[in-house]
Amino acid sequence: MPMSSRSDVQPSSVAVSAVGLRKSYGDKTVLDGVDLRIPAGSVFALLGPNGAGKTTVVKILSTLISGGGGQAQVGGHDVVAEPHAVRGVIGVTGQFSAVDGLITGEENMLLMADLHHLSKAEGRRVTAELLERFDLVEAAKKPAASYSGGMKRRLDIAMTLVGGPRIIFLDEPTTGLDPRARHTMWGIIRELVTDGVTVFLTTQYLEEADELADHIAVLHDGRIAAEGTADQLKRLIPGGHVRLRFTDPAAYRSATTTLSEATGDEESLTVRIPSDGSQRELRSILDWLDSAGIEADELTVHTPDLDDVFFALTSTTDDHSRSSQPNQPKADVR
Repeated sequence: MPMSSRSDVQPSSVAVSAVGLRKSYGDKTVLDGVDLRIPAGSVFALLGPNGAGKTTVVKILSTLISGGGGQAQVGGHDVVAEPHAVRGVIGVTGQFSAVDGLITGEENMLLMADLHHLSKAEGRRVTAELLERFDLVEAAKKPAASYSGGMKRRLDIAMTLVGGPRIIFLDEPTTGLDPRARHTMWGIIRELVTDGVTVFLTTQYLEEADELADHIAVLHDGRIAAEGTADQLKRLIPGGHVRLRFTDPAAYRSATTTLSEATGDEESLTVRIPSDGSQRELRSILDWLDSAGIEADELTVHTPDLDDVFFALTSTTDDHSRSSQPNQPKADVR
């Protein structure tokens, strides 16, 4: 079946969707009703602790295994009824490289071109372009076994792109990479999205999700504990506040005496006000300052980071994530 071009996907379309996705192994439930909706041309990050079911989600959506219930569509194709069509529009890169270390980087690429039934000339053209794009030209003639971890991962993704996939599943793609190689990989992922590719990313690196993802979901005990943008998720966790700094002691005292919820630090002339960081609350604080005739020299917003969100939502208390679901934030679909 001929592969679809990326231009077939409109920016507002949905690249991946799932409703009630389930999977069990014996009496162990791995996925217990997972719903997803991922817009085309975006980065979606699925977070979760080891054993949460992240890789199982990727395997079901990429047709590598069958689900135990629910429905899923990838690139507009049903993963059960049209698995070959799904495979024609996706690329999959796991946390363990599929690179053959016994042959050169260029030979790995050409082998992938053959698997995609490209002509010899087209295969060599695509290989040359991708080797240059991923800065692998100098190493192209060397055995892949001699590559560093970062180089192998770049080669792995380059091989995935040979068929021109519209949707790429990256299952913990930066596991084991040093910080420099990880940042290089982030740049590659951003470039893919610029080209119109949809990226489905699983990761345990919370900074990675914060840096890259348009939309994040936290998977725990087989369910989506919460989802939304990074900022929306951070506002789920208590501890956010607005910090006002003053240089005028009189203004500082006015702030602490007229706002009951404020906590002051007289030494630094700062006032801390509980806040979720939303635009509505910031406007309320600014309106209060104006009405009271108080002028702060500096206003900063402090919110919990994704580490706080992750640990709170994936705690050992099973009821914690379930109770978070009714109030989970909804991200805007772009």
